[in-house]
Amino acid sequence: MVATAHRRVITFVAFSATLILVSCSGPAGPQPGTPAFDWAAAKETFAAGDYAKTVDNLDRVAASENEFTGKARPWLLILTSGMARGYIELGDRFENGARTNKADPSTFRKNMTMYRGEAGRAALHFAQVFGDFQKTKNDSVPLAFPYPTGSANPPLVLTKIASGIIPTAGDIETAQKQNIARGVLLAACAAVGAPDDVAKTQEIFKAPDAKVARSVFVEAMAAALFDQSQLFSRQKLDDPEKMKVFCTRAQDALKGLPESKTTKELGTKIEKALKPSKS
Repeated sequence: MVATAHRRVITFVAFSATLILVSCSGPAGPQPGTPAFDWAAAKETFAAGDYAKTVDNLDRVAASENEFTGKARPWLLILTSGMARGYIELGDRFENGARTNKADPSTFRKNMTMYRGEAGRAALHFAQVFGDFQKTKNDSVPLAFPYPTGSANPPLVLTKIASGIIPTAGDIETAQKQNIARGVLLAACAAVGAPDDVAKTQEIFKAPDAKVARSVFVEAMAAALFDQSQLFSRQKLDDPEKMKVFCTRAQDALKGLPESKTTKELGTKIEKALKPSKS
């Protein structure tokens, strides 16, 4: 009898412990391989400042139609256009440095080539995502991601580079990270219709259900396409076909927008860029 009672006590304790563990564990989180998991991962890597991994996570989300796709594409567009912008500026600064430092231009040119290659890859990614985005016709665009960190001012190291002073590898890496973050921040400002106005942009992102009118967002994307088209000019990557594609896509994006002073000015720039050069 005593042994039986003892076994019953042990069984009851074990059963109670199991109930406690189950109740404390709570619902299981998103499972790996699901859009919800990749969306959560994107938020984590973005907070850590790892934009490359954030792009990878968002790419997996946007690869299929799901509850996060409509939120992922605008975020991808701001990230890829901002990263392209940051890399383009890095390449330009090293090009200036190569012209200034007549004694040792090779180091500057090597970095210039590397950063322009990265800019080209980011720009092509941006153009691809924008093509998918344009298939949707919602009147507003959700901003379902945190306000980007970073400073709107360029890293001081870039001034040294442009003046022909080659910094340490560590300083270059830091400047790269800072300038990419700056590019993403400024891309976000443009996307909400507040170019270079970080205070106004931050206020917009504070809204619980932050969004922006589609026309405002698309105008910013068209401007980014045109800016990136210049990366493929003969003076830089020398790829006239890609330059034409970017200009044409920017032109097509403007066709669906209300006419304004800025859209007219951008349209004029695009038309000028598309005119065959006289040889």
